[in-house]
Amino acid sequence: MSSDNKIWIFDTTLRDGEQALRASLSHKQKIQLAHAIARLNVDVMEVGFPVSSPGDFASVQAIAQSVKGPIICGLSRAVFADIDACGEALKDAERRRIHTFIATSPLHLQYKLRKTLEQATEQAVACIQHARRYTDDVEFSCEDAGRTPIDDLCRIVEAAIKAGARTINIPDTVGYTIPNEFGLIISQLMHKVPNIDQARISVHCHNDLGLAVANSISAIQAGARQIECTVNGIGERAGNCSLEEVAMIIKTRGDFLPYYTDIKTTEIYRSSHLVSQICHMPIQPNKAIVGENAFAHSSGIHQDGVLKAQNTYEIMSPEQVGIRTNELNLTSRSGRAVIAHRLTEMGYSKEDYDLDQIYQAFLTLADQKGRVFDYDLEALVFFQNLQDDDEHYKLAFLSSSTHTGHVASATVGLTAGEETFTEAATGNGPVEAAFQAIHRIAKLDLKMVDYNLQAKGEGENALGQVDIIIEYQGRRYHGAGLATDIVRSSVLAYVHVLNLIERSKRIDAVKLARKNADSAIEK
Repeated sequence: MSSDNKIWIFDTTLRDGEQALRASLSHKQKIQLAHAIARLNVDVMEVGFPVSSPGDFASVQAIAQSVKGPIICGLSRAVFADIDACGEALKDAERRRIHTFIATSPLHLQYKLRKTLEQATEQAVACIQHARRYTDDVEFSCEDAGRTPIDDLCRIVEAAIKAGARTINIPDTVGYTIPNEFGLIISQLMHKVPNIDQARISVHCHNDLGLAVANSISAIQAGARQIECTVNGIGERAGNCSLEEVAMIIKTRGDFLPYYTDIKTTEIYRSSHLVSQICHMPIQPNKAIVGENAFAHSSGIHQDGVLKAQNTYEIMSPEQVGIRTNELNLTSRSGRAVIAHRLTEMGYSKEDYDLDQIYQAFLTLADQKGRVFDYDLEALVFFQNLQDDDEHYKLAFLSSSTHTGHVASATVGLTAGEETFTEAATGNGPVEAAFQAIHRIAKLDLKMVDYNLQAKGEGENALGQVDIIIEYQGRRYHGAGLATDIVRSSVLAYVHVLNLIERSKRIDAVKLARKNADSAIEK
């Protein structure tokens, strides 16, 4: 198929998706997600907004240095300082792109920017030219393009291309347009902008009316050749165009859509569930492609049809998106080589985990459950990757009890640095009692915002994953814990949060020291 029919996939999970989360991702979590998304073989990966914070700058810089394959992209407003931050953060990337934007709709120009279209165009042109000092790969976005008059849009797009932008992004920023309308916008740009052949048209659709995927498909039919999207469609408000949906639409309906992507669709399911776990955003069961019910058949008629011919009720196979249907019988008698082999079959490389640690955790779990399944192994790998070598707090021991008609009690021992502290407490249940004990040890003013328990697997011995969000000094922290015992997984999640807070304190102390040093030099 001609390269003219290739649809570029621009993933913005780590930028647009991450900024909508209830608690920000840690540096390590961002790196972990970046490598997973790279395995999907996306063309471009937008990984942050470097000028927004030192943490975001550091994460973009680390991803640029370590992730190979996709073009690594940073976002900036049409402001020189933003572009300079992007250029500096991305300088070590194998391939890099600066994505700069300015609003173009009358509504945004009047009330947000207080500028005329001519002034916005001049600013955009100057910033595109400035960005070209760092890279030839510059993308320009017309924010709120869906509500921008077409003649205004054509003028600023033509100027942006003339200034050196090689990708022009047309966002439906507020998810307002409908497919025929949005397709017409792209079609008119293709026909009215004289230098449009010098740039690739991209689209970035939001899902406020549930039309992000439909609008994106309509756009490529009209001539767009890049779709900006996120894994699971996460993002601002109602989210973004879903990467897995557009990828499988294009792959499945090649008879009607003569296009292709380079996405490795067998990586979709694993990437989707990793994003869900790390971002603390459960996937709805009826979510297309990756939901629990996506390939489930309840109707007797449907079940009979699938057994006779799979394509009677399945337009794609679970294997196409990486859902495995064959599993080895893993028990405590399984050796290290078997575990390593199974993880390789599941798509993990040796760099993704420490086999010694995983095998010991596997043996402990196998003794508790008898049989360990693929989803158990994935959970063990996921939680190993959450751990940091410099954890300040570690769970030393835990004991809890509950009796009918009596309050529950718990005793918790935490190692903090070189010391171990022990506290006991009571509560309405063993989890609350354990949390009260930890609260007495930590002596921090913490507010529980959310607590979520989810079974990872099946049966009475399934692993229990606890996700909590805790607020401390105006910031929210997401902790996760995994164990066959609910109280233990809850405590591990709480300890995870304490370590994140401790790490933030250390970072803040370093930043303050640098600020004081800079002030001393200026004096």
